[in-house]
Amino acid sequence: MERKQCVWVVDDEPNGFEVIELLLRREGYHLNYFSSGKEALNRLDTSRPDVILLDVMMPEMDGIETCSRIKANPNWKPIPIIIVTALDSKEDLARALESGADDFLTKPVNGLELRARVRSMLRIKQQYDALQATINLRHDLSKLVVEDLRQPMSTMLLGSHLLLQSNLEPKDRERAEMVHAAGLEVDAIINGLLRLAKMESGKLLLNRVEVDLNELAEVVLANFQAIAQTTAPQAAMLPEGTAQRAIANFKQIQLKSELPKQRRWISIDANLFHRLLDNLLTNAIESSPSGSNITFHINYPNATESPRQAVISVIDEGIGISKHLQQSILDQYEPGSLISGASQIGLRLTFCKMVAEAHGGTITIEDNQPQGSIVTVQI
Repeated sequence: MERKQCVWVVDDEPNGFEVIELLLRREGYHLNYFSSGKEALNRLDTSRPDVILLDVMMPEMDGIETCSRIKANPNWKPIPIIIVTALDSKEDLARALESGADDFLTKPVNGLELRARVRSMLRIKQQYDALQATINLRHDLSKLVVEDLRQPMSTMLLGSHLLLQSNLEPKDRERAEMVHAAGLEVDAIINGLLRLAKMESGKLLLNRVEVDLNELAEVVLANFQAIAQTTAPQAAMLPEGTAQRAIANFKQIQLKSELPKQRRWISIDANLFHRLLDNLLTNAIESSPSGSNITFHINYPNATESPRQAVISVIDEGIGISKHLQQSILDQYEPGSLISGASQIGLRLTFCKMVAEAHGGTITIEDNQPQGSIVTVQI
């Protein structure tokens, strides 16, 4: 049996619900009545309507505030809200829409208009649900594909490792090393994607250990500096698309470090945080022109001044990330062209955001003056 579409009516006046119930009687909806915004908010923890008809003039918590609170919650935001109001000024209607309302009706409610607007909002909700189901299916399929890749990749790594243990001619050994290096890179990508999936589902458990953040940063920076000194022929031997190859291509970039003399041990997942630092530096290098500078900076705030244990900034001199992408690129796998011949992959920054938030921290992007970007992680 097809599920009845659920419509909530939130109005401190029972007569208002009775009028709407009468006008929608033949539509076959399942109607629920709530006498206050607070009552509706409490019910949203356990139930989800398909559309909400929300009165504006209510005591204690009016419809505008109720609407704002619903739309501020990511789990409730997709629910269409129709504001029902006796107010008819343009300013009041603007306030209703700015609070996140999807549509509005003026009192006295016209039956024909009410039914048309409810149907419109229900169509939008159905389209959203169908899109969300498609996205979830895509995520599930992607995860299955990635998991299926693990076994053949493990076999390839084992085979190339055994091959390297045998007596090979120098040229053959060089080729086997390239295959093994490429396999390690793909294996790291597979593990990273699986960790992303776990983070998105909230199932990732952090393996926290006490880490000297200065020491971890020094290890990461040393790896990047060593590759940055490779010659062009040596760079060509690295697997295509790796962070090392990217650095070698931009080896004229000066990588500067500003680490505090006073060290601090903090509780983090060392492996995840190592990858976070790798990703930040790789992005900065890919978005920077040859001959520019990149600065890696760590600051330990005073415990009495800030609850944060560490602030990490990577500052580059590229052409930067446009204002409209500075937030969206953290939330989506969105590419944005930063310099000619290079592209910024949002997947890396999405990974960084998830790692930072898993540690109770934040990540932000802002402009560097006169040009470039500053990516800051606070934990």
